[in-house]
Amino acid sequence: MAEYDAIIIGSGPGGYVCAIRCAQLGLKTACVEGRATLGGTCLNVGCIPSKALLHATHQLHEAETNFPKMGLIGDAPRVDWNRMLAYKDEVIAQNTKGIEFLFKKNKVDWLKGWASIPEPGQVAVGKETHKAKHIVIASGSEPAGLPGIEVDGERIVTSTGALHLPKIPKRLAVIGGGVIGLEMGSVYARLGAQVTVIEFLDEITPGMDAEVAKSFRRILGRQGLRFMLGTAVQSVETLKTKLKVHYQTRKDGSEGQIDADVVLVATGRKPFTEGLGLDALGVRLTDRGQIETDARWQTSVPGIHAIGDAIAGPMLAHKAEDEGMAVAELLAGQAGHVNYGVIPSVIYTHPEVAALGETEETLKAAGRGFKTGKFSFMGNGRAKANFAADGFVKLLADADTDRILGAHIIGPMAGDLIHEIAVAMEFGAAAEDLARTCHAHPTYSEAVREAALACGDGAIHA
Repeated sequence: MAEYDAIIIGSGPGGYVCAIRCAQLGLKTACVEGRATLGGTCLNVGCIPSKALLHATHQLHEAETNFPKMGLIGDAPRVDWNRMLAYKDEVIAQNTKGIEFLFKKNKVDWLKGWASIPEPGQVAVGKETHKAKHIVIASGSEPAGLPGIEVDGERIVTSTGALHLPKIPKRLAVIGGGVIGLEMGSVYARLGAQVTVIEFLDEITPGMDAEVAKSFRRILGRQGLRFMLGTAVQSVETLKTKLKVHYQTRKDGSEGQIDADVVLVATGRKPFTEGLGLDALGVRLTDRGQIETDARWQTSVPGIHAIGDAIAGPMLAHKAEDEGMAVAELLAGQAGHVNYGVIPSVIYTHPEVAALGETEETLKAAGRGFKTGKFSFMGNGRAKANFAADGFVKLLADADTDRILGAHIIGPMAGDLIHEIAVAMEFGAAAEDLARTCHAHPTYSEAVREAALACGDGAIHA
């Protein structure tokens, strides 16, 4: 029976980062993973492969739409779907092998197989049982289903199946207007599919700043995505040559149906804790199936911690990474911390959408006084030159102190631009601090400075 200071269950972004950080801090560490490759959902069937397809199809869009405008004349590329999938798989392989290298470099043992916890301080993997002073559950999440709809992995798929369809569908129905549905919908729309997004709520991307969400939907509509809002899917009928999606509108209860070749069920994710033996251990779960933890990510059973998608909070890879590092530091006797108020979220469509901190809606609901600084990318020289002028930067600052409370960006490189504001918020900066910081010209980042200026006397280029 091998003995470890820490055993981490799951090698996704939270798990592998936690394992590496534990090892760096001098703890004898192992990480359990049942997949054939490390990296969890994110690297294997989530963040990384979807970004590869988004990148490839965006290049296709540029060649078809913007190349002629720049004097680049020639036939647009034709799509070789199998080669595009092979490119995606190669990207996955490079990343997962990179984690293997990091484990070896940092002397983290990979325990291959699926884990269970027979009792506190022990982790069983296959026929072997290992001792651990500390156990960290980083088992991640899995797609949440929809009652009455059976996923077959071929024509009715989750995000996993959508990454390797045998052919590009002519008609794709996406159930759910969240991040996954919109990203994969964008991929197939660029590849020529007729994409219909069916959302139960009255707007896409629930929880997003309302102005951004509305603008985002309009832009995606111009790209060919069709939206059915306030609509509940009742069932999916499987016929020989097509699928029939039956729905009911929430407004008046009217019913209807649309035809599709493939249906993507993108109705969110749920914690994956199957087989761990949490019930027998007495580990408390929430009514949503999440593992309950305290402020130090300790579960109800001493010696067992949990992080990432398995616990409460946004299901984001970088949130899990931060928690993994914080827990590792706590286990090593240091002071781990996560600032949940400064965790950005990004949608990797084109344009990208990024959000951080408070929205106008949450501030109004809390009765807080705030001011808004907004700047359109139409006023940004770099964005206009690159045919990327859709969207804007919105900055929210305290009405009295000018301290930045939130930021929302829809536009080019939004997922990168948001981090300048994240650093500013982490250090309690005011909007004026951003406004007085020199930004290189011509860059997209100038739009952030202009939004900060708009919180004061006004933007220069608006």
